[in-house]
Amino acid sequence: MAEIRLYVTSTEKNVNRILDLMSFAFGEEDFAIATTEVDEKADIWEASIYLMADQEDEVTPRFEDLLAEEFPDAAIEREVIPDIDWIAKSLEGLKPVRAGRFLVHGSHDRDKVQVHDVAIEIDAGQAFGTGHHGTTAGCLEVIEKVVRSRKVRNALDLGTGSGVLAIAVRKLLPVPVLATDIDPIAVRVAKDNARRNQIVDGIDFRTAPGFHSTAFREYGPFDLVIANILARPLIKMAPQLVTHLAPNGSVVLSGILAEQRWKVIAAYSAEGLSHAKTIWRNGWVTIHFTQGKG
Repeated sequence: MAEIRLYVTSTEKNVNRILDLMSFAFGEEDFAIATTEVDEKADIWEASIYLMADQEDEVTPRFEDLLAEEFPDAAIEREVIPDIDWIAKSLEGLKPVRAGRFLVHGSHDRDKVQVHDVAIEIDAGQAFGTGHHGTTAGCLEVIEKVVRSRKVRNALDLGTGSGVLAIAVRKLLPVPVLATDIDPIAVRVAKDNARRNQIVDGIDFRTAPGFHSTAFREYGPFDLVIANILARPLIKMAPQLVTHLAPNGSVVLSGILAEQRWKVIAAYSAEGLSHAKTIWRNGWVTIHFTQGKG
């Protein structure tokens, strides 16, 4: 069944207000809502809600109603998101990747797993994060070091993608993990990947935009927060992210190009975190911050 995106286009200020209205109307349901910058100079943004095709007749009038009072001229547009199976296209040539004790591999390379490896089986698919990208591998390295050196009683994987980082935490520690993503397809794929790795409980996968879901209050504050997204949204969400961090907690950020690292470090240092370490991989960096002593 096709996935549908319903969206409106406006200024950043208006779109942020529309996101608040959407969060109130849809925040407790299994819909992904998000804002996207289209053109920075022209101040063009989009506010979107993602749903399945059979939900469109119910969701569209609700979306119209929530806009009616404050944004009566806002036009709701519609996009059909193609359901592409990337597995057949991507598996060929995809080799296992080692990051610390972790070995991330596809189902075609199970024979490469050694006795002492913490093996995570992830086939290339619709959700980002097979372990082969430098950002994911960098996060895995830092996760292992954090778990060895600091007390971790719970964790948040923000923007979970394929679920590989949430799975990694759960394989190392029997602690509750909240894994969120704005894309319901990613959440579905991540759940399947957890089951494939024999993880049947301990990870709660949720569709959630930003920090608007009640799940963050249910599970937080977090001793470990991992966010492998992109530099710009990481900078923007710094104040909110830090409010969900437990005392003496750790933050692992990636999806950051090397030249962007100083802006990210400045944003999180301004929120009172200490820069502990930066790992470089193929032009990308993973940054570890701590609250309290490192």
